[in-house]
Amino acid sequence: MVRIGIIGIGFMGWTHYQALQRIRNAKLTAICTRNPKKLAGDWTMIQGNFGRRGEHVDLSKVNTYEDVDAFLADPDIDMVDICLPCHLHKEVTIKALKAGKHVLLEKPISVSMKEANEMSEAAEKSGKLFMVAHVLPFFPEFAYAYDAVSSGRYGELLGGHLHRIISKPNWSPDLVDLSKSGGPGIDLHIHDTHFIQLMCGVPDAVFSRGVLAGGDYLQYVTTQYIYNDRPNLNISCASGGICQRGRPFAHGFEIYMEKASLLYGGNTPLTLLDHHGKVTQPKLKSTDPVDAFVGELKYAVNAIEKGTDPVALSGEGARAALDLCWQEAKSVKSGRVVKIRK
Repeated sequence: MVRIGIIGIGFMGWTHYQALQRIRNAKLTAICTRNPKKLAGDWTMIQGNFGRRGEHVDLSKVNTYEDVDAFLADPDIDMVDICLPCHLHKEVTIKALKAGKHVLLEKPISVSMKEANEMSEAAEKSGKLFMVAHVLPFFPEFAYAYDAVSSGRYGELLGGHLHRIISKPNWSPDLVDLSKSGGPGIDLHIHDTHFIQLMCGVPDAVFSRGVLAGGDYLQYVTTQYIYNDRPNLNISCASGGICQRGRPFAHGFEIYMEKASLLYGGNTPLTLLDHHGKVTQPKLKSTDPVDAFVGELKYAVNAIEKGTDPVALSGEGARAALDLCWQEAKSVKSGRVVKIRK
């Protein structure tokens, strides 16, 4: 049984709380928040872009903390689940690792590469698992695509295009503040860069065109990912906050393998086209978004219990995803191909 403490009771904290109720080998033992109503179990003010609204929760068997240091000193916590805004990630992550806790940190790892490197170094020194909660690989369509590519059952990956488009965000002060969120070019697009490096490995270079915001940040970007040892592999992505509000969010992919193609997004459910011309819609386990977080948290808990390498949630993968976002911004600003340091 892995004992978990959640710090940060907003939409993600509420979502993780719901997910933990469905995992047998995990137990919520503590929460930390500065909000007195939430400490008392009134989470009714929480509302996100999916799932049910927050509710009154029973915290009678859960240790509750307003102070971060007291929370991290709790001996009944094995893993700290950090659901705080991005600009608070570094301080709490490093403190948790130094306190001898495993860490699951909501994405993105940070906006700053310097901070991401500091967290990775702290994790290496601590000997504890440092995982970053990139949930996309646990959504059924993306999980199916990743398995289809990594298993090789349809032959070699030839190419693919991902897209992730929203309207210009203005629903959260932290998202509007680019120094805190990184804008759509990090907060949103990092889902894609993480999935691409997980599925294909870190590319050797990127070439991007896009729209800058605030001088250094990306509002919208289209990128070609270049793999020198696989010159016939064509992977691209379009992502950002550019759409008008009539269509606030859209994501999906087309993935091309030697013996099959996968299509998903918009009005197209996950569809498999095989080399015989047969068209099928694979059966997926669940369409409830919270189930993806159940899978993500279960994966993290199992990694702790079994001592397995949490590849899909690795801190290094999250750091590489952030670096790709920044190198794409560099490519947009310079108009040139940018090499990726590995």
